[in-house]
Amino acid sequence: MTPARQGPPSVVTVVGIGADGWSGLAEPSRAELRRADVLIGGPRQLDLLPTECAGERVAWPSPLRPAVPRLLAAHAGRRIAVLASGDPMFYGIGRALAEEVDALRVLPHPSSVSYAAARLGWPLEDVDVVTLVGRPTARLAAALHDGRRLLVLSADARTPEDVAALLIDRGFGPSRMRVLEQLGGDRERVTAETTADDWARTQRSGDPLNIVAVECRRAPDALRLGAVPGLPDEAYEHDGQLTKRHIRAATLGALAPAPGELLWDVGGGSGSIAIEWMRTHPSCRAVTVERDPVRAERILRNAERLGVPGLRVVTGAAPGALAELPAPHAVFVGGGLTARGLLDACWAALSPGGRLVANTVTLESEALLADAHRRHGGELVRLAVAHAVPVGGFTGWRQAMPVTQWSVQKTPNPPPGANR
Repeated sequence: MTPARQGPPSVVTVVGIGADGWSGLAEPSRAELRRADVLIGGPRQLDLLPTECAGERVAWPSPLRPAVPRLLAAHAGRRIAVLASGDPMFYGIGRALAEEVDALRVLPHPSSVSYAAARLGWPLEDVDVVTLVGRPTARLAAALHDGRRLLVLSADARTPEDVAALLIDRGFGPSRMRVLEQLGGDRERVTAETTADDWARTQRSGDPLNIVAVECRRAPDALRLGAVPGLPDEAYEHDGQLTKRHIRAATLGALAPAPGELLWDVGGGSGSIAIEWMRTHPSCRAVTVERDPVRAERILRNAERLGVPGLRVVTGAAPGALAELPAPHAVFVGGGLTARGLLDACWAALSPGGRLVANTVTLESEALLADAHRRHGGELVRLAVAHAVPVGGFTGWRQAMPVTQWSVQKTPNPPPGANR
């Protein structure tokens, strides 16, 4: 590692640049690049600069993120200009720089998303943007809804092919696709519209600098997945250990996910609670704890299938497996309630404002929840669901096992007599 230079903090400016290179830059951006002592960027971006930009040129190493503080320290006291594709603060290096630099000047350029919306005539407020740069293709599945328009930021030339394959696999083969390459540059190209089903037959790999436009169309026989909790039970691979649809919707309602929050799903089963927590917002996170390795693998498959491959699965028994986990905003206990110390460990992990929800169908665990309700307050309810089924030539109700649910929010000031 290069030792940090002594001296005053660096002056850091990040300059957005497009495929049109130097000619597409406004004069303030050009001026910053001319007077920079150090120019940092990808090789493709650095090659776009003319010789009048005389600063020392430094290409980003791989992996990029860990190198940011090291490179800034190595050039302390110098005027640094960092090149970024398009808008640096839109899935760009600007975020990493803002985390390291107290005073960052940003000179943006139109992003590829802005160019794509302009070329397609799509209002940006009606478009969902999904990035696959450094992220698994499976995360696109969570954004698939009939009639929605998507702009997918590609990792490389293979991304359009991967997108088409995922659309077909998830029942969206009729979706319309176009690929827009080198937007804003001399080599700009927009492919002819085709369906995902026809992509492999009619298209071939193109430029690695591309964005994929998708108009979602669900196949008539594909399972419909909504945008709120309570997905069909058929959406999950399971061995019977599944929080059923109606109970799941009520449970997520009590957990009340909000953007950026972290859930512990203890006793994951098929992972349905954690998966639907994460599907409520792209920034929601979850850790599911499952002691059965076979079920843990099944949870991973369900998470990838349903568009949240970032779900973390811990294979182990609670409460022991909880010890090293990051502090949660909410906890769901769907299994293992009778394990010694489990409820107390979950309660202790919650910060004020955190929510805990526990479900059970057994009398033994119900007694534990009644005691927890007495000590901590909250709400104790019994959820009962019945389904209409044939009874001879008629129709009757078949009652599912009732579920006892305890839900509680941890507050700074406990109710009188409560043991916190």
